[in-house]
Amino acid sequence: MPETTLTAPPTSPVAPASARRRWLGVCVISLGVSLIIVDATVVGVLLPQMVSGLGLTSTDAEWVTSVYALVFAALLIPAGRAGDLFGRRRLFLAGTAVFALASLGVAAAHSGSALVGARALQGVGASMIMPAALSTLNTLFTGRDRHIAFGIWGSMLSGMAALGPLIGGGLATGGTWRWAFWVNLPLGAALVAGAAVLMPETRGRAAGSRNPLREIDWAGGALATLGLGALVCGIIEGQSYGWWTATAPFHTFGLDFPRGGPSPVPVVLALGAVLIAALVLVERARATAGRPVMLDLALFRIPNFRNGNLASALINVGELGLVFILPLFMLGVHGTSPIQISLAILPLAVGAFLSGGYAGHLGAKRGPHRIVQVGMALEVAAVLGLAVTISPDTGGLGVAPWMLLYGIGLGLTSAQLTNASLADVPPEQSGQASGTQSTARQIGAALGIALIGTVFATSLGRTVTDRLTDDGAPPAHAAAVAHDLRHSAGTYARELHADPRRAADAHAADAGLAAAARDGALVTALILAGGLALSLRLRPSGARRPEESAA
Repeated sequence: MPETTLTAPPTSPVAPASARRRWLGVCVISLGVSLIIVDATVVGVLLPQMVSGLGLTSTDAEWVTSVYALVFAALLIPAGRAGDLFGRRRLFLAGTAVFALASLGVAAAHSGSALVGARALQGVGASMIMPAALSTLNTLFTGRDRHIAFGIWGSMLSGMAALGPLIGGGLATGGTWRWAFWVNLPLGAALVAGAAVLMPETRGRAAGSRNPLREIDWAGGALATLGLGALVCGIIEGQSYGWWTATAPFHTFGLDFPRGGPSPVPVVLALGAVLIAALVLVERARATAGRPVMLDLALFRIPNFRNGNLASALINVGELGLVFILPLFMLGVHGTSPIQISLAILPLAVGAFLSGGYAGHLGAKRGPHRIVQVGMALEVAAVLGLAVTISPDTGGLGVAPWMLLYGIGLGLTSAQLTNASLADVPPEQSGQASGTQSTARQIGAALGIALIGTVFATSLGRTVTDRLTDDGAPPAHAAAVAHDLRHSAGTYARELHADPRRAADAHAADAGLAAAARDGALVTALILAGGLALSLRLRPSGARRPEESAA
């Protein structure tokens, strides 16, 4: 492997003033990532105002929610490689500028198509910011400083994911949804100024190498973007169009999928799988021929990188799935306002911020892999506790202790799992590795909402039907109530509560929502337990198992 030239080698001595600038740079990087994480979660709470204010169709609303994650996930690996070639600070600056301008487009949008297009452009900017920030941290810090830097990173990442709904709830209650995006303009300008001064430039291109444009793997970039885009799109749209049978008509490129016929989702997922398989074959052939690759498959031979990526995906399945179903339960049963829903989830953010900041010190003493394992165990315990205790009478105070415990575990895990995953990755490949790790998180997020959302809706419909039928309601009436509740994700329960003549239906809806939240929590705990099992395979940086050393 050729030597690489870094503008700030991680092993070089750092003068006190330079060290202060480095830590300020960590703050800038973490705030940049916080910005894109908040905008990923804030829309869920703001969507009702967007729909009513712009007259969005149901299709528009679905795409406003999903297009950001879709574009974000699809471009992460090519963006990470671009940072390796052209400079990570340069990529961060460009991504922040794109994100801020796209936020202007979102805030000024007056139609569904304009809003969806601007959200897609936000996803482009986010895909540039995330790997640039993560690979910079991975390159610049070693030893104890590395644990602290990733502690800051992890606490911001997990904490801001929970604060997004809180911010959205405040704006939805007391103002307009547009302010959630207008505020990104001054924040983006401040981040650009801060990164230009405080963020050192690093890159992975070999000294004396060819023109970087010639080092771009165009075929790999196209296959990665299209393949990941198709996979994430299929996962996101499965709930909308049906996994096997089409629950809504779909028309595109001359293809017609009528309601009741085969769903387009398996076709899209199969296309994504074929493209990803083609990516593996192309990258393997290019690596064998000594040509530049978009994704170095040899990275997956690094045990911590391989296991850490799988664990990251499972963690995001749990986190996003849990944050998705709890507001639906509380809104349906209690009619809780957006700000009160957000405050019920606030303990998650508090726990993540507190434990994430302390995780760096613990990681330096015990090793990041141990901290990840403790954090995962706390997450599993918290979600199981929530599943066991939740009932139609459970309100925000009943949820809060479990969310606090979950947040503590999430802060410990997120802070050090990235550290452990990337610790053995060569610095010149940090961009590729960071993009891959972030992609795993985004795919996990899409899977979490799709999977846990499906469990929630299925359990809700089944429980309500059984409850009403047992109470003597006609089967057709029970099926109609269950259908309306599933179609509205449980919010139809508020209409039932508002009509005194439908008290029996309202009680059945409450029981169904509690059962759906419980089943969703149990599935989440099972998925997180898989992440815990994977975390047990993590090892200290540079360590190998005896059988690997013998090989």
